[in-house]
Amino acid sequence: MSSSKSSIMISEDWVVVILGLAIIFLALFGVVVPKPSFSWDTSAILFAKVLSPDNLLVVGAQFLLVFTTALVGALLLGKPLKPLLVVFPFIFVLTIFALVLAGNSTVQEYNLEAVIFSLGIGLLISNFFKLPSWFKNALSTELYVKIGLVLLGTTVIFSEILKAGALGLIQALVVVLSVWYFAFWLCKKLKIDQEMAMMLSSAVSICGVSAAIATSGAIKGDAKKLSYVVSLVLITAIPMMIFMPYLADWMGLSQEVTGAWLGGSIDTTGAVVASGSLVGEEALKISTIVKFSQNVLLGIAAFAISIYWTYSHSKSAEHAEKPTLKIIWERFPKFVIGFIFASLLFSFVINPAQVDGVKAELKSIQGLWFALAFTSIGLETNFKELFAHNNKKPLYAFLIAQGFNIVVTLVIALLLFG
Repeated sequence: MSSSKSSIMISEDWVVVILGLAIIFLALFGVVVPKPSFSWDTSAILFAKVLSPDNLLVVGAQFLLVFTTALVGALLLGKPLKPLLVVFPFIFVLTIFALVLAGNSTVQEYNLEAVIFSLGIGLLISNFFKLPSWFKNALSTELYVKIGLVLLGTTVIFSEILKAGALGLIQALVVVLSVWYFAFWLCKKLKIDQEMAMMLSSAVSICGVSAAIATSGAIKGDAKKLSYVVSLVLITAIPMMIFMPYLADWMGLSQEVTGAWLGGSIDTTGAVVASGSLVGEEALKISTIVKFSQNVLLGIAAFAISIYWTYSHSKSAEHAEKPTLKIIWERFPKFVIGFIFASLLFSFVINPAQVDGVKAELKSIQGLWFALAFTSIGLETNFKELFAHNNKKPLYAFLIAQGFNIVVTLVIALLLFG
């Protein structure tokens, strides 16, 4: 009986690709769930707009989509459905609360993303209340993260990057390669484990939170280490976003150089837009172009990291024998294929008008999956475990690598845009 059941079950990696692409194709065939609004500044707007019946109806439609997806995922993976019927609505409500908090205008000024609130709310509950084991077993963090990553592929449009021009792409390539290699070398010197080193290097060099999440997916990383890196990214982005425009002004940098500097060194796209806006129109344009160029490199980086990690770990597993292509394929994270397929589909197959018609809605669903994942990570994590790095080495490595990133990006920005 059990053998016939296991033969029907599909591996989680392929389930993620099936579910992610199903959401994309549903949208392309007209089943588009609108994007709800979470932006507010006063309690009057909160109740009139965010908590209005119309907006709550849209939130309800998103719930139906993600809940159905999670149930189909559990079915395909042969997991019990009963606990999920209780657990999923619970984490959804917590996640919506996090999205509402993150939608506040004051919070948005500091560019604190919803994932940090999701993580915080989950941590508070798991550390003040003892959650039963059946509840924790029903959390599918990795499933939610990887579905979000497949959907992230729809935001990587090659034509937008080509518009960025050669300079933006050259800067992105040089910055990503040099900063990633330096950060990884530094982690090695500080004897930080390879898993943490990979996530930290990608986060500091490519595009912050998304890069850390994609790398964690590619190497099947520890969720607690991922949360630690994401927390570092979001916390360090705040002072950089506020002070770098003033520093650029003090140094007398042009808007073009400032934009390239901000776009290449600040890790989160929101913080880049916010700091670019403080400088001016041209700085905003250049900073966004450079950041987009780095974001596009995420797909290539995730693919390269997956190959490297799969190869090196297959090698150690096979007593240092050369791993076969079969072993590499078996261990290769399949969500990367979903991510690249979605990116190529939206870049070269679907017409731009149709892409524009679904892009914002799919981005909203992608953000929701990431937020659900971080609520789940919080719910299954002991607060002490999250920051239980007896040594502060990952923190030091991140700050030193970020300092290196700031200096190298400034030099390259001056050479290319000065």
